[in-house]
Amino acid sequence: MLDIQLAVAKTNKYASRESGDTVEVVERPHGGFSVVLADGQGSGHSAKNVSHLVTSKAITMIKDGARDGAVARSAHDYLYTYKSGKVSATLVIVTVDLATQTLVLSRNSHCPILLSLPGSPDLRVLDEQCSAIGIYVMTKPVITELPIEATTYVVTYSDGLMDAGERDNRQIDAASLFKQALSSGITSASGIADYLLAKALEADANRPADDMSVIALAIQPSPQPESNRVTPQVRRLVMEMPL
Repeated sequence: MLDIQLAVAKTNKYASRESGDTVEVVERPHGGFSVVLADGQGSGHSAKNVSHLVTSKAITMIKDGARDGAVARSAHDYLYTYKSGKVSATLVIVTVDLATQTLVLSRNSHCPILLSLPGSPDLRVLDEQCSAIGIYVMTKPVITELPIEATTYVVTYSDGLMDAGERDNRQIDAASLFKQALSSGITSASGIADYLLAKALEADANRPADDMSVIALAIQPSPQPESNRVTPQVRRLVMEMPL
C-alpha cells in the first residue's frame, strides 16, 4: 500500500490583505484528487478575483469528469473571453488519478514543477516553455504523466517563491532547497512545503515581495503492515490559517 500526502503552504504579499494566489483541492469522480494553483496577474483584490475565477472554472470541470488538458484549455478560454484577452493568470494542476494509476501534471506557468523520482539521484525539472492563460488565443498546457510509485515527490509553486530574495540579490534556488530538504530527512509533504516557504520568507526578510504558494506531494510506502484483515482506510484533510 502507498501513503499519498499533499500539503500547501502559502502567504500573501507584505502589507496586502489578500493573496492573488488561489489553491483548491477537489476529489475526482473516478477516484483520486487534483490540486489547482492559479496566480492572478498583479496582486491584492483584483488578482484574487482573477485566480478565483480560474480555479472555480477548473474545479467545476474536474468534478464533471473532464481530463486535465481539457480543464486547462477551458479555463484559458473562459478567462480570455471574460477579460477580453487583457488579463493573464498562471495555472498548474497536479492530479493523482486512481482510475489510470498515474500522476498528471498540467502546467501553464513560467515556474517549473520539480520531481524527485524513485531510483534517480537527480531532480527532474519540468520547465518546458509555455504561456500563462488568458492572453494568447491558442494557449495550451504542457502535460506530463507519470506512474504512481513509492518515493515520488512533487513540488510546484508560484512566482512569489521563485523570485524570493531578488530585490536584495539573495534569490533562492528552489530545486536546490528541495533536494536539500530530502537529503536532510524531510520527506513529508508538509515538511517539504514548510521548508521551502520558510527559506523564501527568510530571503525576503519576512516581508514577501509577492504572494507565495508552494504545493508538495509525497508518495511513500504505507507505514501500516499489510494483512488479510479488512481495516478502514482513513483519509484526512488538515488546514491551518492564522487570522
